[in-house]
Amino acid sequence: MDKGGQPVFIIDPRKEQTKGRDTLSMNIAAAKAVANIVKSILGPRGMDKMLVNPLGDITITNDGATILHDMDIEHPTAKMIVEVAQSLENSAGDGTTSAVVFTGALLEKAESLIEKGVHPAVVVKGYRLAAEKAVEVFEKLAVPAKERELLIKAARTSITGKASEKYSNLIAEICVDAVLAIHEDGKADLKHIILSKDVGGLVEDTEFVEGIVIDKVALDKKAPLKIVNPNIALIDAPMETAKTANKAKLQISTVSDIENFVKQEDAALFEMADYVIRAGANAVFCSKGMDDKVAAYLQNRGIYATRRVKNEDMQHLADATGGRPVRNIKELTEKELGHAGLLEQDRDDEQGKTYLRDCKGAKSVSIVLRGGTEHVVDNLERAVDDALKVAKCVVEDGMVVAGGGASEMEVALSLRSYASSVGGREQMAIAAFAEALEEIPRTIARNAGLDTINTIVNLRAKHADNKNAGLNVLTGAAEDMLEKGIIDPLRVKVNSIKAGSEAATMVLRVDSMLRAQRTDMQDVKPEHRASTYEGMSAPALNMHR
Repeated sequence: MDKGGQPVFIIDPRKEQTKGRDTLSMNIAAAKAVANIVKSILGPRGMDKMLVNPLGDITITNDGATILHDMDIEHPTAKMIVEVAQSLENSAGDGTTSAVVFTGALLEKAESLIEKGVHPAVVVKGYRLAAEKAVEVFEKLAVPAKERELLIKAARTSITGKASEKYSNLIAEICVDAVLAIHEDGKADLKHIILSKDVGGLVEDTEFVEGIVIDKVALDKKAPLKIVNPNIALIDAPMETAKTANKAKLQISTVSDIENFVKQEDAALFEMADYVIRAGANAVFCSKGMDDKVAAYLQNRGIYATRRVKNEDMQHLADATGGRPVRNIKELTEKELGHAGLLEQDRDDEQGKTYLRDCKGAKSVSIVLRGGTEHVVDNLERAVDDALKVAKCVVEDGMVVAGGGASEMEVALSLRSYASSVGGREQMAIAAFAEALEEIPRTIARNAGLDTINTIVNLRAKHADNKNAGLNVLTGAAEDMLEKGIIDPLRVKVNSIKAGSEAATMVLRVDSMLRAQRTDMQDVKPEHRASTYEGMSAPALNMHR
């Protein structure tokens, strides 16, 4: 209040404000709530979630990134935790669930320390020291992974626990082959791997195509279903009669004039086709329109032809076949043609797909996903997406660590030893960080129906002899995960530590929250409401001067 006793408002009184311990407790509760939602899906025996959107469409999945993305979350701190998952999905492609569980555990441990009188700033400092040490230990634990077999094991580990786990070997091999095919100069750009869905087939028929698959078939049903070693023309121009920019009239006085006009028009169309024939092409992909007469003219000479191919498909065709799209058909020569080992159509009347297989040196490749229903194919797509991103991480970095909670347990034990060397209360925060890391194997054990206390005790004892000992959920025993082929990319673990610790420290540093009230739509005068309008007519206005 001022000297006169009148209140002075520094902050808009319409805003909701919380301070101090209340803010911290509320934010930590929100973060823990998000972690608890996805905690049950972690590990090879995790449960699934059913998501129903406003339209009634159903998604059943245990993919953490998908679940958090589709949830309608309002609380700002909860949104920050979701961003942890999204950032990890973008950078590493896997480990989103474990990162969220780890972040929630960090905040839960921090809350216990703060209740004991440790200042949040001390906890933040301890967490930062622990995160740096944890990254250092993870990097020491990493082993090289250059062989194809190790890449397959890493990809297979990412699929474990998903609905498509039954076909994990097939999916892992397909994804690794696809990533290796586009790998160039130490990078693997997944935009060059096209996923094509084929609902109605069998999952075991899912295949890798060293080439391109497009949702197009030849315009003429009589076109050959297979062409061996096709020479492919990519036309980025219309193969039809050009329309005039302005209105034009043609005066015809006799029947012969009509015949001459039609002949001239046909000659112009067939000339376009002749450029394709002279170039030596026996397959034509046109991104614009193509006259039916041109398609028939080409088909009569055994040439595959299709039209209105999407621009992105044209680019993928160029990358896969080595062809160059031409905008002026007169410039088409043999040099611009692309090549493949086989062109194959899988058509059902007017619908179907065209496969260009065995493209040597293809910069774009395809994976055809098959399944009995749309839900099966969607689940398969999510599994393939994770496996591709994991394979990309391992191919680019060449380093992996033991999975099954083995690496987290070893890092936690190292952090406990490190904590004793740090003076002050920060060592309490470092020990809490270690306990949060142990939440990963603990949750895996809980979701598998195992006793969590016995599991953690056994893992700690086993790590005295073997730093790669992790949890075998089938037997409940602590076993060497590298020997079992359960491995994770180093990038996933490191990014999970960094993202989780940064999010936790950001939440702990907040001591006040201001929330603006939602503003409703301004009232509209009755005469200007939509219901008072008849059709498109507006209300009359008085224009008195």
